[in-house]
Amino acid sequence: MSELTSVDPALLRRWLTARSVARGLPLPVPDHGGLRVDTGSPQERRRYVFARPSPRLRELALTVNDPLTVIKMCGSGEQLLALMPPGWQLRQMGYLMTHEGAPMAAAPLPAGYRLAVSVEGAATVARIFFEDGSAAASGFAIEHDGVFIFDTIVTEAAHQRRGLGKALMAALGATQQNPLSRRVLVATEDGRALYLALGWTVLSPYATVGLCGD
Repeated sequence: MSELTSVDPALLRRWLTARSVARGLPLPVPDHGGLRVDTGSPQERRRYVFARPSPRLRELALTVNDPLTVIKMCGSGEQLLALMPPGWQLRQMGYLMTHEGAPMAAAPLPAGYRLAVSVEGAATVARIFFEDGSAAASGFAIEHDGVFIFDTIVTEAAHQRRGLGKALMAALGATQQNPLSRRVLVATEDGRALYLALGWTVLSPYATVGLCGD
């Protein structure tokens, strides 16, 4: 995408805040013109998130020597990498997506599957199980400060292409309370096709870089 839709920094902040609340993480704080979240996981200690390209991204990168710190930006991978000093490499690409209009209609499950929806902490969690009790798909959602976000939507490989993702999204979407809350998610490359088919729109690519060699 050469022409990018401008991402409202306030929308990005609300999405990132809702994500932190749902996951029990520290709230994002301003840092170098973007936002910082101290994620504190074994795979990622900290992330910085920016709504658009900025010279301050390079300033930030020059201060980072932790291989568990990543920098994310709404924009293409090429745009982000061009702002980095030597020693940084692209990671997985994502896509910031939104959904307007009425929530998805309920989607029936194929025979042999059952859906369970529960509230866990601040988030609503949906899980789909196969008839043998094994997990087939899962994800969670949260409504917070004017956004309704979907997160960690996963369908296990053995159960893909059976409509489980659609059913999961519909079940989670049905828990939205305020019709004015904006629906937001970040999709993987594989997930983007599913969400486009469900009426979602790509607002911007969402690029990630980390230090080389980790």
